[in-house]
Amino acid sequence: MREQATVNRRIVLNARPVGRPKPSDFRLAEQSMPTPREGEVLMQTLYLSLDPYMRNLMDEKGPGYAPSIALGSTMVGGTVSRIVESRHPGFRVGEWVLANAGWQDYAVSDGVGLMPIGAIDRPSLALGGLGMPGFTAYVGLLDIGQPKPGETVVVAAATGAVGSVVGQIAKLKGARVVGVVGDAAKARYAVDELGFDACLDRQDPDFSARLAAACPKGIDVYFENVGGAVLDAVVPLLNVGARIPVCGFIAHYNDGARPERQEGPDRLPRLMAAVLQKRVRVEGFIILDHYAQRFDAFRRDMGEWYRAGRMTFREDVTEGLENAPQAFIGLLEGKNFGKAVVRVAD
Repeated sequence: MREQATVNRRIVLNARPVGRPKPSDFRLAEQSMPTPREGEVLMQTLYLSLDPYMRNLMDEKGPGYAPSIALGSTMVGGTVSRIVESRHPGFRVGEWVLANAGWQDYAVSDGVGLMPIGAIDRPSLALGGLGMPGFTAYVGLLDIGQPKPGETVVVAAATGAVGSVVGQIAKLKGARVVGVVGDAAKARYAVDELGFDACLDRQDPDFSARLAAACPKGIDVYFENVGGAVLDAVVPLLNVGARIPVCGFIAHYNDGARPERQEGPDRLPRLMAAVLQKRVRVEGFIILDHYAQRFDAFRRDMGEWYRAGRMTFREDVTEGLENAPQAFIGLLEGKNFGKAVVRVAD
């Protein structure tokens, strides 16, 4: 039977951000409880994932890998949800599933795309190291980066949901790993808890020199998810035949919506010269393209590594759906420490 609730709370896109999102770009709305029809299920959101890609979907833009969020529509996002009412033969009441229910308390689904999460000691990990961010790290590093024993791998946002997994997998493959983070506490955590060989604060005035010192043999793999000044410091250190998997560029996510031209150096000539002269492989990827071919292998490998204690996952948990906008704004500013998750219900 359905739980005794009559109202569904949603966080909707209230306005398109200009530059960095602000609280007024979101709005808490209420609607009547949705009712599942034959062949559908009603899900209650337990955990909501907050991820940088959501910022791109808030802009009004042309065709891309995912459509823009319409004004007044529910913010999109992955969720761990519980089936509270089922009229679908493939799902039972009480079952926990990985879904894309978005920023709301309840959602109806026809079952397409729902994935039972099975037995996990921390179900929210299905949104982090055991889910899409971990899968992103796995595919980008192993399929594109292809680190070899003894090579140097550099990853920015190194204690985030993706970067922390990139570094740990690289260590499992025998590489030397150098992380880049936003403060000293995160740098210590990457070395002491995640096992990185070194980790640097990108806000250090001597960051470029320190990165060069930490990579005396150059950089063989740079996992790109930030861009900006970190990329500037990496380019001169790239070795011949280096590989750069590109899954994001969070330093620039707030640029496109600004009416004025962005100030700063034109990085393209320098980057392209390095790509040509050092025969660098730069490859962007969207993780949605890889689920059919690679997710089973990821789930097997990552499950084994996690159960064996070879992977550490840290979460930054915010309590309450109403606090999701502020947590998301903090994520884009680098204030989270670990995978950003909102606990929506117990």
